[in-house]
Amino acid sequence: MSLIDFSSDAFIVAFFLYCLAFTFYGVAVMGRRFRKREPEAHTAKWGKIAFYTAVIGLIAQLTYFVTRWIWSGHVPVSNMYEFMTFLSMAIMIAFIVLYILYRKSLLGLFALPLAILIMAYAAVFPQEVQPLIPSLKSYWLGIHVTMAALGDAFFAVGFVAGLMHLLRTVNFGSSDKSSRREQRWLEFCMFMIVVLIGFIVSVYSFRAGGYHAEFSQMKWNEETQQEQVVTVDYDMPPIVAPYDSQAISVQSFIGMQDSFFEAPSWMHGINAARKLNTVLWSVFSGLILYGLLRAIIRRPLAKMIQPALGRMDPDDLDEISYRAIAIGFPIFTLGGLIFAMIWAEVAWGRFWGWDPKEIWALITWLFYSVYLHLRLSRGWQGKHSSWLTVIGFIVVMFTLVGVNLIIAGLHSYAGTD
Repeated sequence: MSLIDFSSDAFIVAFFLYCLAFTFYGVAVMGRRFRKREPEAHTAKWGKIAFYTAVIGLIAQLTYFVTRWIWSGHVPVSNMYEFMTFLSMAIMIAFIVLYILYRKSLLGLFALPLAILIMAYAAVFPQEVQPLIPSLKSYWLGIHVTMAALGDAFFAVGFVAGLMHLLRTVNFGSSDKSSRREQRWLEFCMFMIVVLIGFIVSVYSFRAGGYHAEFSQMKWNEETQQEQVVTVDYDMPPIVAPYDSQAISVQSFIGMQDSFFEAPSWMHGINAARKLNTVLWSVFSGLILYGLLRAIIRRPLAKMIQPALGRMDPDDLDEISYRAIAIGFPIFTLGGLIFAMIWAEVAWGRFWGWDPKEIWALITWLFYSVYLHLRLSRGWQGKHSSWLTVIGFIVVMFTLVGVNLIIAGLHSYAGTD
C-alpha cells in the first residue's frame, strides 16, 4: 500500500468514527428520556464515550493530513478537496476546544454533523494530488490558509451554538407576526441544510450509477489567438447545457436525454453552465428530500428538533456561541487578512488587489467586527446575537465555496472546475 492510499484510508476511518461519535452523542442526549433513574449519569457516560471516539477520529484525520503532506511535498490545502477536508478537521479542533471549556454533550450532536457534511462535500471534488501553480509555491500557503480555515472553524461552531439557541428559544406556540417571522426564517435555515444534504446524496447517487454526459464548445485561446474545441463532462443529468455547445454524448435519465436548456449567452465559460446545473440539481433534490421529511414528521423540522434542546440553558448556548467567535476572530484576522496580504505582496507584488476572494474575506472580517461591537458595546445578546451568527456563517460559506465556484478570480484554482 502506498502512502497516499494509506492517507485516503485514514480519511475514511475518520469519517466513520465521526459518524459513530455522532451516534453516541445521540444516545447520550436522547437516551436520557428513557432513563428514569440517573439520567445525568447516563448522559455523562455516553457523552464521554462520544468525546473520546471523536478525538480518535480527529487523530485519524490528522494522520490523513500529515501523510498526504509528506506524499505531496506541500501543505494539503491547495484545492477545494484539500481545503474542505482541512476545514472539517479544523471544525473538530474548534469543537473539542469548546467542549473542554463547557462540557456540553448536546454541542457534539450539532457540531459533528457539520464536520461530517463538509467531509462528504469535500469528496465531491477531484481527490488527486495536484501540482501547485507558481503563486502557491510558498510557505505562506500553509500559514495563511490553515489559520484562516481555523478562524472559520470557530465561526462554524459559533454558528452551531447560535442555531441551537434559536431552536431552543423560538416560540413555535405563538402565532403573532414576530414569532411567525422567526419560525419561517429558522425553518429556511433547516431547508438550506437539507439542500446541502440533497446535493451530496444526488452527486453520490449519480456517480454510483455511472452517469456521464459530455458537451463541446468553441473557445477563443488567448495564447494561440485561435479558436479551439473544449469539452466539459457532466456527472449529473444536464438541465442546463453550455451556451452554443454540441452534445457529444448524453445518457438518458427519465427522458432527459434531449430535454435540456441552453445557458444564456452572458454565462461565459463552458463550466459556468455545469455549475448552474449543479445548483439546480441541489435545489431540486433538496426540495424532494425536504418534502419527504415534512410528509413523514408532519411538522416543521425546527419544531421537531426543539424538544431535544429542552434541558439546555439558552444562556449557555449564547455564551458558547460568543466565546467561539471571540476565539476565532483574532485567528481569522491574522490568517485571513494580515498573512494573506503579506503573501499577496510576495506572490503578486501588491498587498491588495480587489480580487473577489479578497473582497469577501474583508466582508467576513467586517461582519464579525460588527458582531463583536454590537455584542460588547450595544448589549446584543440572545436571539439578536444568534441571528447574526447564522448570517455570518452564510457569509463565510459563500467566501469559501461560492467565490471559488461561481466568481472567477486569482483564488479560483485547482479542483474548482
